[in-house]
Amino acid sequence: MKSILISGLLFGILASASAQPVFVKDSLDIYVNREMNRWNIPAVAVAIVKDGKIVACKGYGTTESNGAKKVDENTLFQIASNSKAFTGTALAMLDARKKISLDDKATKWLPYFSLKDPYASKEATVRDLLCHRIGFQTFQSDFLNWNCNLTRKEIIEGMKNVTPMYSFRSRWGYSNSAFLAAGEVIKAATDTTWDDFVKYNFFNPLNMTRSSTYNSEIVKDKNAAVPYTILKNKLTKLSYANVDNLGPAASINSCVKDMSNWLMCQLDSGKFNGKRVIPYEAIRTTRTPHTIAGRGGNNPDFPSNHFNLYGLGWGIKDYFGKAMYEHTGGADGFVTSVCLFPEEKLGIVVLTNTDVNGLFLALREQIMLAYFNQPYVNLSAADYKGYEEGNKQANEQIAEWEKKTSTKNNELVSAADLVGTYINEVYGEVQIVRMGSTFALKFSHHPQATGELNYMSDDTFMCTYTYATWGIQLLKVKVENGTVKSLIVKVNDFVDYQSYEFVKK
Repeated sequence: MKSILISGLLFGILASASAQPVFVKDSLDIYVNREMNRWNIPAVAVAIVKDGKIVACKGYGTTESNGAKKVDENTLFQIASNSKAFTGTALAMLDARKKISLDDKATKWLPYFSLKDPYASKEATVRDLLCHRIGFQTFQSDFLNWNCNLTRKEIIEGMKNVTPMYSFRSRWGYSNSAFLAAGEVIKAATDTTWDDFVKYNFFNPLNMTRSSTYNSEIVKDKNAAVPYTILKNKLTKLSYANVDNLGPAASINSCVKDMSNWLMCQLDSGKFNGKRVIPYEAIRTTRTPHTIAGRGGNNPDFPSNHFNLYGLGWGIKDYFGKAMYEHTGGADGFVTSVCLFPEEKLGIVVLTNTDVNGLFLALREQIMLAYFNQPYVNLSAADYKGYEEGNKQANEQIAEWEKKTSTKNNELVSAADLVGTYINEVYGEVQIVRMGSTFALKFSHHPQATGELNYMSDDTFMCTYTYATWGIQLLKVKVENGTVKSLIVKVNDFVDYQSYEFVKK
């Protein structure tokens, strides 16, 4: 009998292993290494959980370009907006425990919370903050909020200065400041910071021993991926974004070993190693559709996708007749993705250390295709072709701008008139100062950033930001009767889609 049991156990293990798709068993390493080279990504880490087991949990490449330190399952990455699922789950837990109601007005817990629309200020609930329906456009005001020197409270107080693009609850618009406000409800309701709540309710019970919520932790860690962007086809090293002040929206540092435990818990209805960590009621609440996030059926690679919704910290889609819960995260030098198929007991995490790559999604979707027995098509190669064409056009455009720049001053504006302080209701102050034969733009809430202004023609300057994530942009000066009235500032869409007008003092 004993030998039969052992044989049966061995057969079960082998059967489980053989059940894995050929792509995962035989081709994953080859694929990842090849596509990393294609996209010029120094570090990638992947975790796959299936049927309650960790199928893959490993790193590829080195923590920095041409470095000696190999990436492993413990290498830290900034997971950015994948933090939102933790925040949504935390508040759903408090709701399940009757500590708060998700339908509480935000002002009940945060008296200083206010929006420009009086009705929205009065009626906005914790639930509204968590499902992106307060009226902001996606990324609206992140030019100010991301990697800035404001406190959490100051960011929330500044929300009242933002003129919403949409009416309250009319449509989905992704808002980091709203998620921050939701996370601060935890502190108001429990006297425990969001950071400690996440640590003691998720990190500790899930053995996520490498995970943290503070910038200082990843900066000092000796096994952390270094962030990069790509500018003019050159891999450019960045500093870690300090988004402690956006904590509930974006500040978690983690690794695929830790994130695989998060997946295991999510796929086991809130249990980990047989113990209840998250109430199942909270799991269900976060996965309940609250807003329409976009059209389904717009990805030719996945014609079976019919809807695109948002819960509380999770995007919700259908693929091949199964519900998918997913999120992505983008920080300076990092793009990452997490997805779950509870019906299939499948979860996938992909972490990368450049913010200019499509592999973080293509690899995830490549693994999905394999588990759903779909024909192999190299999604990464197809995505790269589109990126290459767009990047070529962007670099040609920048080269054309550079040819037009001149050390001569705008003939419509005197240097003395251009120099000065400019004010925007949302951002606050910026300054234009002399910098040799040209000008520089200084930012009151981003002292680490400078924009070099080179005159092109008429009212237009080319602005090259030292903060590489902001990119190279065209800035417009509004002039009336030879006098500067205002300055229009734009940064990369990756940060904020909007342009901001600063009026000269």
